[in-house]
Amino acid sequence: MELFAEILISLMLVVAGIFGLLGSFGLMKLDDTMRRLHAPTKATTLGVGGVLIASMLYFAVFLGELSFHELLITAFVFITAPITANFVSKAHMHRDVKERDLPPTGGPHGWAGYDEGEAEERPIDTR
Repeated sequence: MELFAEILISLMLVVAGIFGLLGSFGLMKLDDTMRRLHAPTKATTLGVGGVLIASMLYFAVFLGELSFHELLITAFVFITAPITANFVSKAHMHRDVKERDLPPTGGPHGWAGYDEGEAEERPIDTR
């Protein structure tokens, strides 16, 4: 049983490290803000989650303790990373992209956050 747990924990740590490495590499090498945003929010979230789950397994199997700290951190990261990515992408769209340059949505309402004509003539506050 302990050998299986060691292999599982090691595998989780290696997979988490690979996700973290790929997310960091994508953050450095991708050229566009929206593409650059995708790498850390997806890959490094899985990397951090994998390390925390491996830590939970270690404490449960080898020390006989349930560690809820890691579970709470994992839930917090999985909940906040997509929301943060959404806020950053909306800020990027409002600052750098005009509504006319966006692809059609196929729905009757258009892109969320853009009112008709509002995005065209809005000055940027630089205070």
